[in-house]
Amino acid sequence: MTPREFDEDDVRIRPKRSSRPRTKDRPDYSKADLARVIGVDRGRSTCRIEGSEQIVTAMKARELGKKSVVVGDLVRIVGDISGAPGSLARIVLVEPRSNVLTRTVEDDAGFERMIVSNVDQIAIVLAVANPEPRHGFVDRALVVAFDQGITPLIIMTKCDLADPTEFLAAYKALDIDHISIQRGADLTELRSKLAHKRTVLLGHSGVGKSTLVNALVDQANRATGDVNDVTGRGRHTSSSAVALELNEKNGWIIDTPGVRSFGLAHVERSRVIGAFTEFKEAIEHCPRNCSHDEADCALNSMITDPAALARLANLRGLLREGKLQP
Repeated sequence: MTPREFDEDDVRIRPKRSSRPRTKDRPDYSKADLARVIGVDRGRSTCRIEGSEQIVTAMKARELGKKSVVVGDLVRIVGDISGAPGSLARIVLVEPRSNVLTRTVEDDAGFERMIVSNVDQIAIVLAVANPEPRHGFVDRALVVAFDQGITPLIIMTKCDLADPTEFLAAYKALDIDHISIQRGADLTELRSKLAHKRTVLLGHSGVGKSTLVNALVDQANRATGDVNDVTGRGRHTSSSAVALELNEKNGWIIDTPGVRSFGLAHVERSRVIGAFTEFKEAIEHCPRNCSHDEADCALNSMITDPAALARLANLRGLLREGKLQP
């Protein structure tokens, strides 16, 4: 058997990747339907068409790349917006955000996670006891709130177990609005503070966020849980953020999963200091390049009130972490 001779028919020529020349022109989606994202779960976004009560399920378009879509986003959608069972639209554009609530996952300081966007108010929910409230968590949440121009509101739950006055005294100088709630209490005052706003509820597991949501929104059916007797921490009951319209249809609340930590590695050091507004006047007397944690710092001599000293200790604790951006 003689070897076969090869000719030009045996040579494979790789075709061009595309027969069409590439273009920089992109579709104009500025007039596509506008919707608000009210829920995100496993790659699918639940959207409500602006100006109506039409609910649409949509997926993120490939051209958006890795850009996240979060609850609160205003988006442009195309495709099937009928909302019929099995229908699926496509999110093609995320409108510019007025603000973003973000946190850094402590276990991976380089990973910044967006929680929600375009909110008017952040309700920091804490239990007076079981689990115990933490000033550090409140301070971290306030840093992000002040930095993004979001109005903070402190909600103290389980006030039938203890008096929240001492805990709240640390924030008296900031004039932050707050409300104390007992089990089964009337929520008229809270409803008035939530009216005509988009409010995100933020807090550790077990503080009663989902219980509040179920009381404020009919048929919310948010799962509730107890506190672990061994660790003192709440068990996660909400797995994803969701926006719900209040019973009075005069505002929205966004329930979020309970957070274990609220890192600030994504926030610049100067912005963290700026969030402690009650120290602004004293800081003006500090020496140049003061770290605000040294012997010559003006804060050492100008801050004497016990509650203010506690806040100063919290600020210095945040600055000592060493993970903040310069």
